[in-house]
Amino acid sequence: MLRRLISLLSVLLLASPAGAGETLRLLTWPGYADRDLVQAFEQRFNVSVDVTYVGSDDEMWERANSGKDGTPFDVIAANTAELQRYIDNGLVLPLRLRNIPNTHNQTARFRNLANIPGLTRKGEAYAIPYTYSAMGLIYNRKLVTKQPVSITALWDPKYRGKVLAYNGSSHNFSLAALALGFSDPFRLSQPQFSQAVARLRDLRDNVQGFYSKPEEVVELFRSKDIALVYANYGDQQVQMLEKAGADIGYVIPREGALAWLDCWAVMRGARDRNLAEAWINYTLTPAVSGQLPVRQGLASTLTSGSDTSRQEAKLIWLEPVEDYARRTLYWERLMSGYDKAR
Repeated sequence: MLRRLISLLSVLLLASPAGAGETLRLLTWPGYADRDLVQAFEQRFNVSVDVTYVGSDDEMWERANSGKDGTPFDVIAANTAELQRYIDNGLVLPLRLRNIPNTHNQTARFRNLANIPGLTRKGEAYAIPYTYSAMGLIYNRKLVTKQPVSITALWDPKYRGKVLAYNGSSHNFSLAALALGFSDPFRLSQPQFSQAVARLRDLRDNVQGFYSKPEEVVELFRSKDIALVYANYGDQQVQMLEKAGADIGYVIPREGALAWLDCWAVMRGARDRNLAEAWINYTLTPAVSGQLPVRQGLASTLTSGSDTSRQEAKLIWLEPVEDYARRTLYWERLMSGYDKAR
């Protein structure tokens, strides 16, 4: 009888995702870990959750690598293109999918991980899709009388000082490549890269500024005459601006729109792998994932999306780029005003 009791207790302890007093450390984007949803997780598992928000892929990469004795985070929310360098550098762990049964709540498109480029390697899954959006153009109907049709509207001199663009190295080089008509915006040759640098220099000179987080755009709309916004956060920004009373439109330009698919991944230095996977499983419930369209205007992988016309538009899913370090270096030079970048 005693042996059976000890055996039962052992099973329960192994099945428990966490112990009292533990802390789960999240590195994620605004809107992915709202306080009330985090509190519900904390109460359910008797743990604490420490959330750090980022405003760009560059910042996420820097923070994820900032620990002196390993990664300072347990779970990150990275897009499929960025995920590749985390895998390449051994920063994320393969997921034990048996611990994430709520993937069955997802639509078939997102359940088949092998069919989504970048999520699996050598037969193992490294991330679970959570949300996605296209990076279209937001325009102010009070200042833009005719709906823009091309991404090149961001460079239009008539909007000089009235454009907001996103502060991100990798995305902006791909954006410039689309504006230049390159067939592959993710793998630029040296001549193409030089053209992209010049194009981004022109963009820098045409914008009001570069933002990192979607809340910044709302504040700038209130205080400045903003005509166009390159919407890195897509529908999330549209909803935030509409809630703030802005009279805006949103369009996918004729060149197409870069689109991201953000996924949860467990970091190599996770203190409690069970707890990290429990968080991912928790976010795939209707009570949590279902809040993405309601609160953030983002698509949930549990549903097919609220606007089918946009889903049928030309979306260019992010892919790994030819050289992250080079893109970051030249973007920093451009932002610092260094005009001799080639």
